Amino acid sequence: ILLLLFGAPIFVVISGLALFLFFNSMIDTSAIIIEMHRMATTPVLVAIPLFTFAGYLLSESGAPKRLIRLSDAILGWLPGGLALIALITCAIFTALTGATGLTIIALGGLLLPAMQRGNYPEKFSLGLLTTSGTLGLLFPPSLPLIIYAIVASVRIDHLFIAGLVPGLLLILLLSLFSVNKAVQSRVPKTDFKAATVITALKDALWELPLPFIVLGGIYTGYFAVSEAAAITAVYVIIIEVVVYRDVKWREIPDIMSKSMVLVGTIVIILGAAMGLTNYLIDEQIPMQLLDYFQAHIANRYIFLLVLNIFLLAVGCTMGIFSALVVVVPLLTPIANAYGIHPIH
Repeated sequence: ILLLLFGAPIFVVISGLALFLFFNSMIDTSAIIIEMHRMATTPVLVAIPLFTFAGYLLSESGAPKRLIRLSDAILGWLPGGLALIALITCAIFTALTGATGLTIIALGGLLLPAMQRGNYPEKFSLGLLTTSGTLGLLFPPSLPLIIYAIVASVRIDHLFIAGLVPGLLLILLLSLFSVNKAVQSRVPKTDFKAATVITALKDALWELPLPFIVLGGIYTGYFAVSEAAAITAVYVIIIEVVVYRDVKWREIPDIMSKSMVLVGTIVIILGAAMGLTNYLIDEQIPMQLLDYFQAHIANRYIFLLVLNIFLLAVGCTMGIFSALVVVVPLLTPIANAYGIHPIH
């Protein structure tokens, strides 16, 4: 805790704790190397740098503006139409980029001034944009979903499908809230024009098939997640560099460098957290936790309630990637004992 308070990187704290515990308990430290090798050779892990690069390339192109223009043409006539546009475009963009911060940078700078001009309250606008940026983490090809699939040893295509219903439900609930807020604030609406919709569709024609190519290929079994990531990266290069020419060839190495900083952060946290997880499993910490929970909580719904409160606290104090690797191996056996599926 002291190291974190003084600003030490999370991977340094986690790996330092893992090494201290390993040496203190005289457990063979080769387990760390074995686990890191297993993680590095996981086929799904290849998808992370490819999806991340594709997302950064999209953010550097004119894709955000085209996506907002199309959403505005279709939904602008609804009460709170601009708020709905922010919800949907941010969710889609985060799903494609895998990074909420990147979405807020790419779309927030465009949407926030527009919402303020549209008479939306400033606090509501800021809250909506930051919330919308996290919704996309439930939709494929979300990086946290891929990490969870690796750690929990579940099928990634099943996990992608499982994220759709809660993600759509959250968008629906936030949409109803946004419409109500827009009516209260008397936000003006825009007229629906078919010609504007057609023009916006033509402008975004090459980018619209991207989610269907990725999801359709994975769900139908035509290609694996890693293959879908490679196809996505190549397709994005073709449409943004060759077709739209928003990005120059000479700019691609710089975009690659930026995107790999995020990937490097994820991988180094994964490697450090896997070492700590190995120690916890070797010391049978999950089984001790299970015994404690079963002694105090008999009902599975009470367990889910406690679990959600615990995960809220974890989310406030740890980054999503380190939290996934450290917490999931502890919770999975406990959840199984209560009859809760790991995908749930």
